Amino acid sequence: MLTSQDDNDNLLFDGASEAEVQEVQPQTIQPSTPHEGLPEVRSRGPFGRLMDQNFLQFASYSICDRALPTVEDGLKPVQRRILHAMWEKDDGRFSKVAGVVGNTMHYHPHGDAAIKDAIVTLANKRYLIQGQGNFGNLLTGDEAAAGRYIECRLTKLAREQLFSPKITEYVPSYDGRNKEPVLLPAKVPLCLMLGVDGIAVGLSTAVLPHNFVELLEAEIAILQKKPCPTLLPDFLTGGVMDASEYDDGRGSIRIRASIEERKGEKNKLYITSVPWGVTTGRLAESIEKAIKTKKLPIRHIDDFTAEKVEIELSLAPGSDTEKVRKALYAFTECERKIASRIVVLRDNRPCEMTVSEVLTCHSELLQEIFRREFEVRLGEIDALIARKTLEAIFIEKRIYKRIENVKTAEAVAAEIREGFKPYLKTIGHELTDDELEMLLKIPIRRISLYDINRHLEEMNALRAEHAQVSDDLAHLARTAVRHLKALIKEYGKDYPRLTETVDGFQEIDERALTSTELTIRLSEDHYLGHDIRQGETLFPCSSLDKLYILWSDGRYRFMPPPDKLLADAAYIPGKDWLDALKPRAPVRYFDAGIYHRDDVFTCVYYEPLYGFTYLKRFTWGGMIMNKDYMLIPEGATIILFCKGTPESIYVKFKYMKGQRITQQVFDPSEARITSASSKGIQMTPKQIERIDIKKAQWWVESEGATKGALFQ
Repeated sequence: MLTSQDDNDNLLFDGASEAEVQEVQPQTIQPSTPHEGLPEVRSRGPFGRLMDQNFLQFASYSICDRALPTVEDGLKPVQRRILHAMWEKDDGRFSKVAGVVGNTMHYHPHGDAAIKDAIVTLANKRYLIQGQGNFGNLLTGDEAAAGRYIECRLTKLAREQLFSPKITEYVPSYDGRNKEPVLLPAKVPLCLMLGVDGIAVGLSTAVLPHNFVELLEAEIAILQKKPCPTLLPDFLTGGVMDASEYDDGRGSIRIRASIEERKGEKNKLYITSVPWGVTTGRLAESIEKAIKTKKLPIRHIDDFTAEKVEIELSLAPGSDTEKVRKALYAFTECERKIASRIVVLRDNRPCEMTVSEVLTCHSELLQEIFRREFEVRLGEIDALIARKTLEAIFIEKRIYKRIENVKTAEAVAAEIREGFKPYLKTIGHELTDDELEMLLKIPIRRISLYDINRHLEEMNALRAEHAQVSDDLAHLARTAVRHLKALIKEYGKDYPRLTETVDGFQEIDERALTSTELTIRLSEDHYLGHDIRQGETLFPCSSLDKLYILWSDGRYRFMPPPDKLLADAAYIPGKDWLDALKPRAPVRYFDAGIYHRDDVFTCVYYEPLYGFTYLKRFTWGGMIMNKDYMLIPEGATIILFCKGTPESIYVKFKYMKGQRITQQVFDPSEARITSASSKGIQMTPKQIERIDIKKAQWWVESEGATKGALFQ
């Protein structure tokens, strides 16, 4: 948003986020309250005011002269200058792109590389510039050749629909040596045809391209006072689109690559289109990454893309093609979400609009263009009729004979004025000096070959044209509709819809696709991960899962499934702090599993400081990835850990002389559920020899068992 005070004071630019810029017209607001300790804006001193002023100038320049297109002609300044420079030199033939860049630099105060890139972009969008040579490839991402090797020219559509110098306003170029148009009188809605994105200070724009014919048909409906039909984007790369969240240009779309099976080709899938903004190289990289993480059972990728997308995927034997297709959409660039936010300049001020609002604005602009052109043409016809009337009188009434013997220019003028006096009622005014000069410049050959009948035919044709233009001027909407229908008839076959639309994509359960794609193992040398081929199998998991890893000293950590992690702390080299643990039980890997925030666990640990054993039931709660936490007090050791709440905990105490109770059963459900960081409740002060959640071989039935009490 732009915040202004007065012309000579501080003008600030507040970089609002996308969610904050919601009004159609930006509003002028008062500056926010300064932070505590900072001086008021007006009292910052000359340097502060200079910085504020310079920042405002930069922000305004970035918004109005670089990043945002205008709603009137749909072009950014560099695009407008390129088209104007090409039109000035246009002779219907191809010109070197390097030459076009040089011509454009007379108007554009930036580097040649930016101009060349803009030319390539416009050429690849097909509508305005026709390229010859290597202009790169939207599908593969290959770059265009150097400007000296490729050529371009304006398309017929651009020549006929963008330029009308008689009604165009011109201003001096940046160096004052040339004139450039403020806006081009575009008779087609270029903003929505081309699509555009740009980032300015504090705001951005993302206009998705739409189908040429559909745009014109919608504009015809608006001109005929009918409801504007729903318009959806159309991309040059094709694909399948879900626009259920598009909302007339405010929202987003999801677009997928076309993936198909072919008869006679087993265990193969073919990608025949890519989502907008994704190249085949980038798509193949994302597929290879998914293969490495075991999300896709694909053995080989072959890219045969040239003029059309053709990527062949060879699947592993026995693969379910439908499941692989879903996995491609879920884990690769075969599907992407594209946001749409139409922020444009209207009357040289940034505003946010919808698709229908842009079309409504252009329909009004189109009628205004025709009005101005018709008024100019009526003036030209009136001038032609007046001129031909004067010529007819001058020749038919032989007024030119009166000046044959006149010697001076003053006398010639007087004779001609005298000869026209009987016909002043016909011409409606006294002869002007310009009209007199025009009559004197008529060649003798033209006078001698003058044909009255031909003159009458020309006058009748001019009057008929005058009547037709006057009628069109009185019915601008009808004229605009006729014009748009003619464009559809001429160009409709050249711009068919390329993107297929569906009502909505079927939701893909990513976790279901990858629920058992990885297997976590623990090797004999205490490495843990899914890349370990031999060792103890712990559990299957998904690459999307988060794991917890717990050590015997109570330290635990959350992390994605590791490839290969040295899990036993006693085997980590160079850790001096391990020496302090040698008198106690060694720190070992204790447990690992899939993290779920609300899962309940039961833990029993021994604290040597007082010789007590404690029990706790807890849930993990929130977490930060790859950060160490402590489940039990420092120095304690875990002796039992399990998921859930067991029915009983069986305890065998160490033998002591005179000991009457040698084993007990505890009910862990008596302990309330707490957080992972809380301290447990006292279970027993006796030394425990064995502990388990079920009766093991060491449990002696004949010794009996009392129910242990938990000290809450």
